[in-house]
Amino acid sequence: MLAECAHVIIPDASELAMRYYKSGNILWILGQAWALIVPLLFLFTGFTGKLEKFSKAIGKNWFFTLVVYLVLFLGIFQLLSFPLDFYTDYLRQHSYGLSNQPLSRWFDNYGKSFLVTLITAIAFLWIFYLLLKKSPRRWWLYGSLVSMALSFFMIFIQPLWIDPLFNDFGPMKNKELEQQILSLADKAGIENGRVFEVDKSKDTKMVNAYVTGLGASNRIVLWDTTLQRLQPDQILFIMGHEMGHYVLHHIWWGFLYFSALSFFLFYATYRLASFLLHRYHRRFGFNDLSHIASLPLLLFIFSLLNLLTTPLTNAFSRYEEHEADRFGLEITQNNEAAGTAFLALQQENLANPRPGSIFRFWRSTHPPIGERVDFTNSYCPWAEGKPLKYGPLFKTQPAQPQ
Repeated sequence: MLAECAHVIIPDASELAMRYYKSGNILWILGQAWALIVPLLFLFTGFTGKLEKFSKAIGKNWFFTLVVYLVLFLGIFQLLSFPLDFYTDYLRQHSYGLSNQPLSRWFDNYGKSFLVTLITAIAFLWIFYLLLKKSPRRWWLYGSLVSMALSFFMIFIQPLWIDPLFNDFGPMKNKELEQQILSLADKAGIENGRVFEVDKSKDTKMVNAYVTGLGASNRIVLWDTTLQRLQPDQILFIMGHEMGHYVLHHIWWGFLYFSALSFFLFYATYRLASFLLHRYHRRFGFNDLSHIASLPLLLFIFSLLNLLTTPLTNAFSRYEEHEADRFGLEITQNNEAAGTAFLALQQENLANPRPGSIFRFWRSTHPPIGERVDFTNSYCPWAEGKPLKYGPLFKTQPAQPQ
């Protein structure tokens, strides 16, 4: 029989939360469908071929043709996606009381996001198209290797150069709580731990925290909304959870997982793109993958394959999140704080604590809150003097209860 380590009862989702949950499922389906439909429109109308010809007339040489095409393609894609983006990220969040973001700030961030996407695409896509041009039979192999290197680079620079474009990151204002967090980090064996407070209250009323970066850019980030609405002991559990990601090297494991997945995605894209191009090249308006006009075809296949592998990726993510929960419980040994922290997440973020199996399979990157509370209520090996799974990783063993 499982021990009762806490007695946190998760209430049923409110009517508002259930509407948010159901509408979110519909929007997720629309978003997935849209990511497939738009590239198909570019392909089967032959518009992508015409767009490439227009880009050649302006760009003259190979590189600038690619740049002009990317600017036009991404700009058109963004315009077509704007209504869904605006409703999902602005109107819906305000209608459910989850956002206080001014319209001007939303447009500012939306424009910045587009520019980041455009600059990133221009900076890196030419490498893949050069590989397509120089090695039409092995580009998928070299492309996956380049993708791994670029992913590593982006994980490293995002906290330093990209995230600060959208929010201000700084030291915690509550120095007493910061010292408690740093003491917990010392117990976890994290030296020179970096905890940042970010002003997400400019954009949202939801709460969150996360770990990001690699090496010198690695840090734990707390939303200021989390600091405003949760109690110190709840925040310490959340920090213990995030430290678990750090100590258990989850970012590295995630990098290895996505690197392995990229080999499959690139090879499958190579095979499917060759087949579709051979069959429909007249409709598409180009006859070689090395043409920049092939971008919608590659995007369509990547989006489709990514959708099909989403359940596996979600299962991997849920496992890491579950183990981070275990780490957080073992290092804080405060099940009540952990359980009530999850309760606060449910209430503040309008979460459905026990979603359906389809949601869990396709959309859930974290264990549902109901499952996390069930685990919190029943997992406390230290109460019976049993060994901790991650105890050997702690610099200072937590004191046993009297």
